[in-house]
Amino acid sequence: MFPEYRDLIAKLLKTDNYFATLFNRHSRLDTEITKITNSTISTFNTHELSALKREKLELKDQIYALLRKADPTLAQA
Repeated sequence: MFPEYRDLIAKLLKTDNYFATLFNRHSRLDTEITKITNSTISTFNTHELSALKREKLELKDQIYALLRKADPTLAQA
């Protein structure tokens, strides 16, 4: 996620606990969603999977907003 901001993400992961919490939750959701979608046998229904995907997208939006706040040059992009 956001490979072009790798350095800024690394910095924020070390210095901003809230950012780190969001980022780690997003990563866990990504792993969970991947496992579910790659599984041939899944106990998740479509609505549960959609909810996980929505949460992941909301986290991504929040993470991007924090990246923009941490680097004002991103606000111009």
